[in-house]
Amino acid sequence: MHTADTADASVSASVSASSVSASSVSASSVSTGAVAAPGVLLPRPRTAGRPRFPLVATDLDGTLLRKDLTVSPRTREALALVRAAGARHLVVTGRPAASCREFLVAIGYRGLAVCGQGAQLYDASADRLLVSASLDRELARSVVERTEEALSAGPLELAVVTAAPENRFVVTAHFTDRRRPEWGLAEREELWAAPIEKVLMRHRTVADGLVAEAAERVGAGEVAVTHSEKGMIEVLPAGTDKAVGLQLAADRMGFTPAETIAFGDMPNDLPLLGWAGYGVAMGNAHQDLMAIADEVAPSHEEDGVAVVLERLFAHP
Repeated sequence: MHTADTADASVSASVSASSVSASSVSASSVSTGAVAAPGVLLPRPRTAGRPRFPLVATDLDGTLLRKDLTVSPRTREALALVRAAGARHLVVTGRPAASCREFLVAIGYRGLAVCGQGAQLYDASADRLLVSASLDRELARSVVERTEEALSAGPLELAVVTAAPENRFVVTAHFTDRRRPEWGLAEREELWAAPIEKVLMRHRTVADGLVAEAAERVGAGEVAVTHSEKGMIEVLPAGTDKAVGLQLAADRMGFTPAETIAFGDMPNDLPLLGWAGYGVAMGNAHQDLMAIADEVAPSHEEDGVAVVLERLFAHP
């Protein structure tokens, strides 16, 4: 774990210390239950003068952002209701800070954001990275090779996110059919030439779930593995997940799980919803997330976050 300055060294230590407890809120340990009906919010006590949930934690892709990577006018207005009620909006995203900065600027976001699947704490107001974790490159290479051996289905397609503050996305030639102009291109061995924060793996014929299971099995105790979007299995420093990052941010902001409502759409959001007092899965969410959510909202294309926030904050 690397910190931006000496003052944040204690923050780094708290991330490591909290990883044991926070990692218990993982995909394998969150209890499952019946999915709440869309549009039905379970009763929650309200403290006089305070909103029911003074902290609103949202994922970005597939949750707050539409398919075209914009935040709709309706959702912007709903976030304004949150602010007007005295509550705080906290972004908790798998994107590294460098990749989510443009989206935060577009919605006038201020304050802390949890980035990189919980590995980064970013101050959007100051455009300053407070905390960032790196992944040992030799360990990452070993996990990739052992995952390939376990799958026995040929080589994986790979990408890495380079270390902060650069956080470039670098891919091998066949990682995707649609390589974005801003992505770097490298030979496989070149991926390990410089410090990295995470590795992304995909296989063109093996299902994501099987790739994730194999990586989790061979990397148990050495790395964290999560599934953030279709075709992308992420390998991260051990003890890293969204609950760890959310706990770090919430401690700084003075909020507890019971005061938090969280929104997400993919398995990497399982720790996020598991940590929060109330968890909302989007209508487009992965079935694993729907299974543990307190509520299923409309999809991100239907402004599902706004639908729930309007119900909570339009009439405080």
